[in-house]
Amino acid sequence: MAKKIEFKFKTPNESPGYLLGQLTLLWQRKLKKVLDPLNLTQTQFVLLAALGWLSRENNNVTQVDIANQGNADRMMVSKVLRTLEEKEFISRQEHQTDTRAKVIKLTDNGAKVLQKALTAVENADIDFFSVLGENLTLFNHHMINLTEQNKDD
Repeated sequence: MAKKIEFKFKTPNESPGYLLGQLTLLWQRKLKKVLDPLNLTQTQFVLLAALGWLSRENNNVTQVDIANQGNADRMMVSKVLRTLEEKEFISRQEHQTDTRAKVIKLTDNGAKVLQKALTAVENADIDFFSVLGENLTLFNHHMINLTEQNKDD
């Protein structure tokens, strides 16, 4: 006879990890619907947004800067940036002082797509999280705390 499996949580709805996973899947599905028409994946959007954000204060944004901004794997960032370059959303140029680095810039087309994507994603976020009402700020605060506490794991 098979050994009885023991669960710490009595139901899946008592497991924060399970709930977070379910919520993440639903949120990703919503974002896919708004990003698909713009020819962007969620990962591509995140990296474009990081580039857009960093470019506001720095004209020499590198791949490492983008990876650090998004807590992303550098090899994955490299592959995604290559795809974004093929789509002509970004350009990569030689860095003036660091021969190992490339300066990443939004193209005009990339800036237009990013602006459309930002509007679509921000509206999707507002719609998706509207059920939280006045608790949204607290929810965001808890997510920031969880992120900070688990960043180095």
